[in-house]
Amino acid sequence: MTPENSWKMEKIKVFLSDPQVLFREGIHFILSGEDDFEVTGETTSNEEAYSLIEANPPNIAILSMHDANTDGAEITRHIRRNVPSVNVILIMDKKEPEKMFDAIKSGASACLTKDTDPEYLLDIIRVVSQGSFPIIEELLTPSIASLVLNEFEDLDTINKQFDNLLANLTPKETQVLNAIATNGQMEQLTDKLDMNEDTIRHNLRLILNKLVSNEQARNIIDVAQRNLPSVIRTGRGNGNSADYITRKEFNEFKDNLMERLKSFIGELT
Repeated sequence: MTPENSWKMEKIKVFLSDPQVLFREGIHFILSGEDDFEVTGETTSNEEAYSLIEANPPNIAILSMHDANTDGAEITRHIRRNVPSVNVILIMDKKEPEKMFDAIKSGASACLTKDTDPEYLLDIIRVVSQGSFPIIEELLTPSIASLVLNEFEDLDTINKQFDNLLANLTPKETQVLNAIATNGQMEQLTDKLDMNEDTIRHNLRLILNKLVSNEQARNIIDVAQRNLPSVIRTGRGNGNSADYITRKEFNEFKDNLMERLKSFIGELT
């Protein structure tokens, strides 16, 4: 490597997916005008995007939240589980609380609307490529904070069934979310909570990690429960009780599932 090239940084590889061709091409045009970006591929379908991303992982995947077959949250969960080196930025028409909450839980690094200023878009891509999660800012929205609190309350029942495998909020995290649900302004939060801004944001990052890991674990649990009738059959096919595994075998299956979940959650946190 020559001295004049030794300082050059590797380009940020970006993959684009959006059903609106003109919008997607607009992002491509914006990125092509910058020296530090390289568009590695693009498509109109999230499903096709996933296969292309898996085959040739970029640094950043900019995907549509709205897709006729596979919405952005679902495809983001697949990417974060199977290609964790890829950071996802989701694009939506407007920020609706329920959709935003789905984006947050999916593991997306950021979520933007289609009217986002081009310079801001470039800034977000750059900070996401460095490992930041601008989507944390959405947790400062009172309606989102309320949805987070409700989510953890709803998890209580299923958590008891799975030996408290899923993450719970700490008292401090609950306090932060309750304060945000009342008033999301940072200046008021620091006074009300007697915490500095860095401490509040640190707690929000912990909450985000728990939301994402719980969402992935719940999806595994849901799949296992849906497939349980077929899993527990022994395949003898005699149409009687011998067609099913014993309680001991079922408990072994359940324990194995629990171990896999614990291992998976450990990798996410």
